Amino acid sequence: MSLSVAIVGGLHADARRATVARLLTEVPGSVVLHHDLATAAAGTVVRTIRDATGIRSAGETPLVNDCACCALREDLVPELRRLAADGTTRLAVVELWDSVEPKAMAEVVAAGGLTVTGVITAVDPALVLPYLGNGDDLAERGLAAAATDQRTVADTFARQLEYAPVLAVTDSPEADDEDRELLAQLHPTARQVPVRDAPSQASAIAPTRPQALHNTSPSVFPPTPLARAALAGFDVEAAAAAQHPACALLPAEADAHGVCTLVWHRERPFHPERLYEALEDLTCAAARSRGRFWLADRPDTLLHWDAAGGALCVEGVGPWLASLPDGAWDMVPPVRRAAAALDWHPEHGDRCQHLVFTSPGLDRDGLERLLESCLLTDAEYAAGRDAWKRLPPAFDTLLEV
Repeated sequence: MSLSVAIVGGLHADARRATVARLLTEVPGSVVLHHDLATAAAGTVVRTIRDATGIRSAGETPLVNDCACCALREDLVPELRRLAADGTTRLAVVELWDSVEPKAMAEVVAAGGLTVTGVITAVDPALVLPYLGNGDDLAERGLAAAATDQRTVADTFARQLEYAPVLAVTDSPEADDEDRELLAQLHPTARQVPVRDAPSQASAIAPTRPQALHNTSPSVFPPTPLARAALAGFDVEAAAAAQHPACALLPAEADAHGVCTLVWHRERPFHPERLYEALEDLTCAAARSRGRFWLADRPDTLLHWDAAGGALCVEGVGPWLASLPDGAWDMVPPVRRAAAALDWHPEHGDRCQHLVFTSPGLDRDGLERLLESCLLTDAEYAAGRDAWKRLPPAFDTLLEV
């Protein structure tokens, strides 16, 4: 029997635990592997493996380079391989610690020759906006995965949410229509699976004997929506491509229950100085904003916009395809070429502004006016590229040039 690996993560710890408990009761022959990084300050990471009846084994692994996440990477694949070799485990659920991001772990598992069949982020809809608006450093909350971890609660939660194709959504009595709509607009392509509290261990499904598990097939037990999500299959390469700024699957326009998503798409470049002066207002205009953009003085650099919790990350992520020689296009992934073709402009190629802002109470008109004011004027645009490159290099410090 081949081992399936499902990854369940998320900063919403109660929602994550409820999701994992459901999988244990709904998928015969499943176990949960968890690395507790809360003990990292003491120099170790605690690993537990449990099934529906309780803990099977527990152990410690030392830190690697003072990094709890590095220790997790070193220990995870060998443990999964041991489970696979045992032959009695059908599904290994990797329950990630709070701030661990599923993308990194899915890639580690796949690189180890194991099969990732599902990636699920567990969410309490009532907590989406509070977490998305929380600009605290993870270290301030005791959630850092390494001494050098500079992530915030907001940007970590956003990546956890947007990477997973499945969201396990708890039945939260505090959540209202606005909360649920915000979740839907932030990740409109995700499959949402409702999760209610798992039955107590006393009433849980009795564990199946190892001999019987060896012959377990998907048709033997009633496949619940959550079980199907954990076993459906997952393409690690496609998921990575969908997150790359050059071809990310960004949300579409939406407006419902007080939540709005603005998709702003233009071909004309930004004036670097005017955009820089507007960064604070643009960052605070929405709970979440992301996308790609270009500056007039940097016509060959594709820039990534990533904002949450009142903080903005701007970084160069390589060249626009239009700036590459023809011979280099063969080395570009097909998904990147396809995304470029959708935005292709006769003069600028794939260079474009494609920014998406999602928030309750979004001031669409004001936001659009501010964005438009940051573009080159007609006169500046007509001056041409040589003149653009002489504009004040306002982003040099931000981009550490």
